[in-house]
This record gives sequence, C-alpha cells and structure tokens, in this order.
Amino acid sequence: MSEERRADIHPGRLPPQAYAAHFADHVPPLTEAQALLEASRCLYCYDAPCMQACPTRIDVPSFIRRIAEGNVRGAAESILTSNPLGGMCARDCPTEVLCEQVCVRNTEQGLPVAIGRLQRYAVDGLMAGAHQPLFTRARSTGRRVAVVGAGPAGLACAHALARRGHSVALFDARPKPGGLNEYGIAAYKVAGGYAQREIQWLLEIGGIELQCGWRLASAAQLEALRREYDAVFLGLGLADTYRLGIPGEGLEGVADAVEFISHLRQTPDLATLPVGRRVVVIGGGMTAIDAGVQSKLLGAERSTIVYRRGEQQMPASRKEQDLARIQGVVILHWLAPVEVLGEGGSVRGVRFERQRLEDGRLVPAGEELTLEADMVLKAIGQRLEAGLPSACGLAQRDGRIVVDESGRTSVANVWAGGDCVADGEDLTVYAVAHGLRAAHDIDTQLRNGRARADG
Repeated sequence: MSEERRADIHPGRLPPQAYAAHFADHVPPLTEAQALLEASRCLYCYDAPCMQACPTRIDVPSFIRRIAEGNVRGAAESILTSNPLGGMCARDCPTEVLCEQVCVRNTEQGLPVAIGRLQRYAVDGLMAGAHQPLFTRARSTGRRVAVVGAGPAGLACAHALARRGHSVALFDARPKPGGLNEYGIAAYKVAGGYAQREIQWLLEIGGIELQCGWRLASAAQLEALRREYDAVFLGLGLADTYRLGIPGEGLEGVADAVEFISHLRQTPDLATLPVGRRVVVIGGGMTAIDAGVQSKLLGAERSTIVYRRGEQQMPASRKEQDLARIQGVVILHWLAPVEVLGEGGSVRGVRFERQRLEDGRLVPAGEELTLEADMVLKAIGQRLEAGLPSACGLAQRDGRIVVDESGRTSVANVWAGGDCVADGEDLTVYAVAHGLRAAHDIDTQLRNGRARADG
C-alpha cells in the first residue's frame, strides 16, 4: 500500500503543453485601447481616497491622468517615485481591499477603476523598451549602509538610500534576490521572470553591491555589521514556518506550502514537479490560496483548502477565494486538523474536528471529518528564526522585532521592516513602505551626523 501511496505523488499529470497555459498571467495585461478607456473612468479626485489607502501613497489620479494623455513614461515615473517596486505590487497587491475598495467609482457604482492593472500597464510599458533611467544617484556621501534581506523591504530601502548617494551592501541568504517576490508568490501572478527583471531595473541606480548566500544567524554577525557600516537595516522576512503540532506531521507527503511554492517557482520545467492526486492545504491566507490553486494547475484531481474559522475570517481576500473556486479548488471552513493519517510511512488522509465559537473562542463541536490525501501542505504562518532577535538584543513581540514609527529597533542605529517586524501587514506593499520610511530616517540621521552603527 505504501508504494501505491507514493505513486500518487508524481510529475507529469498534464500534457506538456498544458503547463505554459496554466501558469501564464492569470490577469492579462491591458492593451493600449483598454488602458485609455479605463483611465477615462477616473474622476481625478482631489484628496483622492485611493491615494490615502495606498501604503506607499502613490498619486493614483496623477499617474492615471498621464496614461489618459498618452504619457506612459510620466505615469511610470509618478508610480515608481513613490514605490520602486510598483510593477510587482501591481501584480500582487490586493487592490480590491486597498485603493480600489475606496475608489469613488466603487463606492457609488460598485465598479472601481482598475487601478492595479493601470499601474502595471504604466510600469511594464516603461520597462519593456529602451529607456533613459528615471532616477540618477546623488553625489556620493561616503556613508555605507548594510541592508540584510533582499526582499521587498530591503530592496526598497537599498534603492532609496542609493538614490540619496549612500553606498549599500545588500545581503541575502538565498541564491537569488527578491525574497517572497521571487520565491513565495504564485507563479501565475508573476509570469515571465518578472521579479528578476524588476530587481535588475532597481540595481541600475548604482551604488548597491549585492551578495547572495549570506545569512544573518548570530549576534556576532550583527555586531560585525554595526562596526563596519554606518547603519544597518534588517529586512529578514520570516524564515521558519509553524508546525501543526499533531500526530503524523512527519509522514512522507506532508510539506510546508511556502517550500512547495518556492520549488515550483524555481523549477524550469513544471512537468517535472511532483504533485499529489488529492491535495489538502491547511490554512486560510494568501499562501494557502496560492498553494491550493497551483496544486490544481499542476494536475491534482482534487485540491482542498481547509480553514479552522469561517469564510469571513479568512485572511485571504474574497477575490482570492473566488479565484480558487473558479480554478476548481474546494474551500472548507470551521475544521481544525487533529491528526495526519498514514499508511506505510506515507500520508493517506487528514482527520479534522469541526469547530464552533463559544465566548469568542474556538471549541470542538463534537463532529469529525476525514479527507483522503496524498499530499498535505501546511500554510499556517511563518515566524522569525527562533532565538535570533533575543540573541541580537532586539526587542520583540509575538516573535517579531519591535520598531518605532521610523523603523528604528531597540539596538542603536539598527532599523528593520517588512514581515519581520511586529504589527505589520504581511503584504509586499507594506514591506516596501517600511523600507522607504527606514531609508528616509537613516538618511536623515546620517546627514545630521547622528548615526554610526557602533554607537
């Protein structure tokens, strides 16, 4: 029986030509005619609510007006001045719960201006052809800053500092820069290697030296950075994943959803990537949706996302949930896993216990459900590497680094941002905003002569 179970996780479930179609852009780019028509719907509001809802404060009416005038470069400049990762955010940002949710066209007519797609149209238009650089680096200040983590927060911080004339050493633990933009977002959202193309554009500013394969793992390393550089920014992301803490978690066929997505993103030929025939994803956030949808796109006969609370409480947006259902993914609610069932060392199913709310707390409802499964993907959240913040003397809360309104940590002249900080939203656009605010404060401190990482 164990051999039979292992055979149910294998590659090549689809015809070879199906993979390219399944993992192409799930939202096609706008044509010029479509972009002009959509831009004409914008009311160019004064004190626009869409701009206020954007964590990076992109001047939405301004860039849309420029699209309407045929000035794509000007539109891209308006976007990228506020958000240097504007192209990625146009693809990955949940605009339906941010700028588009408060769009006047939405609140009055129920159909917002397609801000995200227009943003992508402008930025892609700039990067598609030969272009003069939008930004030039200021004269060198002679100051050196270490940025640890080349994810959205670190990239935004590094670019902003380089623009201001500081020299940046950008470190990342992975073989490629990009963080979750490269390794953790569904492939159908960032088709065509876009994450690396965007990074190449970012690095064109100059003054940024990238070093991959370097991981911050000890207090001694942080102290060395503080001695060598004038300031340090930590954009560490969340490297560890939470465990289910139930029997059977170590069975063959149980994996982290983040690692599953990472392997998918780095596999050149998706026909070689194994997937189960019956996949169960445990969790309710964007990672769960991405894992469930991509399992189905790889050829799983049944892909089921199971969440312990109700539909309204799911961290994933309604739009993402709808996308999953359109792709044939089943979403079940009010079920908590209690055991992964195995046979011959491999997964054969998951036993769940139905939940209900009692005085605001989840309690068992006295009913169980067992789902057959060949593959179980855990998407229940990530955390910082255990013990690292404490070892480095960084104040923390709920396992993440505490920072003030400028991104400063409790360690002198060390800043942090992105998913690794407390009270943050685990979204690319918020990570970019953190990196930019820290860069502004670092630059201010360096120019006022008050920053030096060794205190």
